[in-house]
Amino acid sequence: MINRRQFIGKSAIGIGSAMLATQVPMNLFAASVSKALKKPLGFQVWTVKDQLIKDFAGTLKMMAGQGYQSVEMCSPPGYASSGFGPLISMKAKDMRKIVEDAGLILESTHYGMGELRDNLSERIDFALESGQKQMICSSFWLPKDAIMSDWMKAVDELNEIGAKTKKAGIQTGFHNHHMEFEKIEGKLIYDALMDRFDPDMVKMQFQVAVISIGYKAADYFNKYPGRFISAHLADWSTAGNKQVPVGQGIVDWKELFASAEKCGVKNYFVEMEPETFKESASYIHKL
Repeated sequence: MINRRQFIGKSAIGIGSAMLATQVPMNLFAASVSKALKKPLGFQVWTVKDQLIKDFAGTLKMMAGQGYQSVEMCSPPGYASSGFGPLISMKAKDMRKIVEDAGLILESTHYGMGELRDNLSERIDFALESGQKQMICSSFWLPKDAIMSDWMKAVDELNEIGAKTKKAGIQTGFHNHHMEFEKIEGKLIYDALMDRFDPDMVKMQFQVAVISIGYKAADYFNKYPGRFISAHLADWSTAGNKQVPVGQGIVDWKELFASAEKCGVKNYFVEMEPETFKESASYIHKL
């Protein structure tokens, strides 16, 4: 089964390299907030990871020039096997300075369940030193044949992790993929997760890309008020059966942002293929 990251990353390498080589940032110091969102508009680094590793500061400045105001990182130790290994030696204070020098803020980072389980204290220290306010578990990465009790065991473990980050002043979150919108014994996994997560210890980061299989972010924001801390933004064309820049697909963005604001969402991160970033930011800022 191809997961979300494999899907959106297929063409990222070549396209992203061309972007980095040819685009000059329009504004290296982006405004502090998006007028449309009343909050910073961010991006997730996954699809530009190859360029980020080669030129950390330059890639961040490029994204700021396209209209982004915040960045969500992937934890270098937890994502070492996915290409982030060269960043492991970067100190937290240095990462924060480079991000801020690019005109961005760093409040959220994705972590693997394994590093949260085995190296939580060290990861909390890094998060605090780099200015992070949210530590997002990117996935439990359970086997495809996992049963509901396996999911619930993982939820209980993340609840405990969330209690520990909470004491340090950091909110733990959980990020969904398409797999959480499958059913086990007739029950949607995502709904089971919502029933089991401690609302205070673990907030949710909603992956809007699940619109491609019929699930609307706004419906969940309205159904579970106060449970979501952030969202990954993506749009979908049913005609082309593919992801498209924000505003060019089937997502009702005015509805989404209105429901997200009522629900308490604090951060928005576009995460799609690199060629969609500029148009997506432009559309959101013009709303």
